[in-house]
Parts: sequence; structure tokens; C-alpha cells
Amino acid sequence: MDSSREFVKDVKRVIVKVGTAVVTRADGRLAVGRVGALCEQLKELNSQGYEVILVASGAVGVGIQRLRYRRLVNSSLDDLQKPQIELDSKACAAVGQSSLMALYDTLFSQLDVTASQLLVANSDFRNPHFRMQLSETVGSLLDLRVIPIFNENDAISTRGHPNEDSSGIFCDNDSLATLLALELKADLLVLLSDVEGLYNAPPNKPHAELIHTYVKEKHEGEITFGDKSKVGRGGMTAKVKAADQAADAGIPTVITSGYATDNIVKVLQGQRVGTLFHKDAHSWTLVKEIGAREMAVAARECSRRLQALPSKDRRKILLDIADALEANESLIKVENEADVAAAQEAGYDKSLLSRLALKPGKISGLAKSIRILADMKEPIGHVLSRMELADGLILEKTSCPLGVLLVVFEARPDALVQIASLAIRSGDGLLLKGGKEANRSNAILHKVITEAIPDTVGEKLIGLVTTREQIPDLLKLDDVIDLVIPRGSNKLVSQIKDSTKIPVLGHADGICHVYIDKSANMKMAKHIVLDAKTDYPAACNAMETLLVHKDFLSNGGFNKLVTELQRKGMKFSRN
Repeated sequence: MDSSREFVKDVKRVIVKVGTAVVTRADGRLAVGRVGALCEQLKELNSQGYEVILVASGAVGVGIQRLRYRRLVNSSLDDLQKPQIELDSKACAAVGQSSLMALYDTLFSQLDVTASQLLVANSDFRNPHFRMQLSETVGSLLDLRVIPIFNENDAISTRGHPNEDSSGIFCDNDSLATLLALELKADLLVLLSDVEGLYNAPPNKPHAELIHTYVKEKHEGEITFGDKSKVGRGGMTAKVKAADQAADAGIPTVITSGYATDNIVKVLQGQRVGTLFHKDAHSWTLVKEIGAREMAVAARECSRRLQALPSKDRRKILLDIADALEANESLIKVENEADVAAAQEAGYDKSLLSRLALKPGKISGLAKSIRILADMKEPIGHVLSRMELADGLILEKTSCPLGVLLVVFEARPDALVQIASLAIRSGDGLLLKGGKEANRSNAILHKVITEAIPDTVGEKLIGLVTTREQIPDLLKLDDVIDLVIPRGSNKLVSQIKDSTKIPVLGHADGICHVYIDKSANMKMAKHIVLDAKTDYPAACNAMETLLVHKDFLSNGGFNKLVTELQRKGMKFSRN
């Protein structure tokens, strides 16, 4: 669950408003498939104990289609040659409302759900007795697990035309949904649109980006709205106004796509879909986004100071880090054991526990590896190739740092040390996000490493990202971060590639094979296979598949190898 959506755990009463653009097709006819998916989601919520209220739109559009068809059927050829008189929109609303409700009634009946219709007008809400009766009636319906379906009674509206705005208590179904959310004390308002949510520009523009959490102080002057809805009075401008009003009154509101078949359910699950409006958004979202940028900018500034150091000074930083790790081994062990204990209590599998645990000798092994890295050939400033293009004009390819790296890796604390050491050796700034199961281990290792970095460089050279929710904000910083390296599943790599303009160093799916040819040295083959599988079986590069030449089966060597692996706890499936 996204941390900004944890409030959904306390949601009981939900109001869902569906716009005309969602329930109708481009030709104005009802989009039966989308309406059906909407009803299925509401039925699921209803069966889970949520109190669901629907605010529906589309009556005028549906009525126009039906009356146009009737007029066409009843017209003579001569009638069709005459100028067509515009249909009375109030009549369209009256006809369309019955068709719309008939569809909802049919679909809900198929799902064994009962729905009810409540038509309201602007003037109704000026009557305090009406408001009281409304609340009582809706309460009775919800107690009976009936889904109330609200719509403005456009057929008798005092508005000159149902698609015209007017002053009043509400002026469209978006503002009606907000009014009902306040009157009926809803815990959540969901406004369904024909786009995924609120963008900083019209969604069809190439530079448009979805805003996951709306912060008025930050976004109000940055958003460029597109054209008004062609099929209703609302559009995104009306939705933002309604959502902002509801949020200010303490009712969280989400604008999301009604085209998706499960977005309402996802919202109630706390998933990060659509755009969230929340009265506390400024206090936690703006700080988080600024924090992500500040962390990345600080890493870039520190990396430039690191790059300016002589090679011997960068070497000394690595040696100091190796010494610091060994000096703080007991403290690191305490934090790591706490992570392991928590993971065991949570029921994680043995492979994760194995990667998570810093076994005896691991810290000294890491320190040794860092010292070896410190003594390796200087990686920066080497001329890799040189070409004379013309007299006095020479083109050189020179090795240089990458810049600022964002590395997302699994719950493996030793990876933090390895990645940080490599970044320092190559002069790069670094942002690290490890698996949450290793939070305490990562925190202490990060502290030990950064405290060993001299002030001339700055400890902010390496930033530690502590929550997964910070990742989307970091992935927006293509002007600061130069490369993203996700270490994990192909799904993780694909998700990150799809979420950023920053170059991503990904990888493809693969299986670790070892092949034994008929000409192989048996003793050597046995040693390699045992080491590849049993030395660190939880590692991602541990052997998964053993291929053998068929001749190897006849000399008995394969059976001996299998016996040895089984003795060490390995299990086989033969293909």
C-alpha cells in the first residue's frame, strides 16, 4: 500500500461519480462494457461491506440518441430534406434518464445487487428538511445494502439548458458529488474520468505528466487545462474544483480513469492510481518531492568534488571505509541480526534470509574486497582511443564518471557496501534503495561508510532512500540523475523503464547454466559445480540448471556428482 493512501484503511462510505464521457461512446450511445465493469466493481465493494453511493451522468446524451432515432424513424423523405430542429434537451434528459436507470437496474440485477434512483434539483438543497430526509433515506438504503444512484433532475432543472453552467449550490454532477459527500459524510470521493487522472498539461501533449498527489500551493499555477468536456458540463476543470473543495472539507478525493476495469477497487486497496486530493497533501507530499531533489542534487555536487581529488585521495577514502567497517563490525552485527529476526518472524523464505544475513567473516571479506578495489588501476581519465581528424585536431575517447546513479537492489546488505565502494572508485554520486527487509542493516552500513568520507567531499555523496514511495519522485529527476540501475526481477526493471526518462541499465531474464562436456576434467567439473551451487545458493548467480553431455552418463561420473550434491542438500528434477 502506498504510504500516501493509507487512509483507505478507515474508509467505510464511498461516493463514486461517473462522467458522461465514461458511460457513453464517441457516437453518444451507452458504453455497455464500461458500465458493466463499473457495476461489477461496485458490487465487489458492496459485498466487502463498503457503503457505496453512485452519482451518474449521461442522461442527456443517451436521450439525444434515442430521440434522434425516433425522429428519423417517424420522418418522411420530405421531412429529412428540411432543416432539423434542435431537440429539446430537457426532453432528452427525461427520456435518457429512464434508459440509463434501466441499464443500471438490469446490470445490478444480474449481479444480485439492488439499486435505487434519487433525482435531485439545485433548489432541493435550500430546504433543511429535504437535507435531513435525504440523509435518513440514504442511510436506510445503505443499511439494506442498496446502492443509491443520484443524478440531477435535468428534466425540471431551472437551468436554461442542461449543459449550461449556472450559479447555485451545485452546477454539474462533479459539484453534486462533492455536495453529497459533505451532506452524507462520505469517507472517500472517487471521480471517474476518461483519462488516468490530473496531468500538468492536456494528456495528449507529449510533455504531459500525471500528478499522483495534488498540492494546491505547488500545482495550482502550473497546470494547463485542455478543452471543456464535449459531452457534459464538467471536464477536468470541474473535477479539480470539486475534488479540491471536498479535500478541503476533509474528504479525500481521487480522480482516476473510468475506462479501466478495476481502478475503483485499486483505489480502495491503497494503490497509487489516479490523482489524490487530500487536506494534508502539502505537509507530506511537497516535503517528500523536495527532499528527493535535494538528495540527488547534493549527491551530484559531492561527486564533482570527489572527481576533482587525486587518485591517491580517492584510494584513501576506500581504505578508510574498509577500516571503519571492521571497527564497527559488532554494531553492524546487532542491526543485521535485528533485521534477520524480523524477517523470520514475518515468515520470509530461507533464500531471502540467507541473502539478508551478514554471516561471520562477511564484514572482513567486504573490507578485504574494498582494499583490493582501492589498489586496482585508476578508472578515471584513461585515454581509450585517439584519432587525428586533421592537422592539430585530435579526437580522444577518455574514461570518465557516469555522474549520479540511482541503484535499486534487493534485501542484501553486502550489496550496499559493494555498490558504494565501486561508485567512490569511479567518482560517481550515488542514491541507494535496498530491500525494506534490510532497513536497519542498510542504515548502519550507510552511516559507517558516509562518516568515513572526508568533509572535502561530503557525506551526502551517498544518499540512502528509505521508502519505496520516494522512487517515483526520484525517477522524475532526469535533469539530475544520470543512470538508474535496478537489480531484481524483470518485472521491476520493466516497471522502472516505463516510469522514467532517465537511462536504465536493465537486464533480460536468464537462467544460470553450467555445462559439462564429455571432454571435461571430472575432478575440475565436480569442483566447479559444487562451488556454483552450494557456496552461496541464495545468490542470484547460483547455478539453476546443470547440463551434461550424454556420454558423461555412461562413465559413472554423473552419478557421483549427483550423490555429492544430494549429500549437500540439493534436490534434482531431471528433464
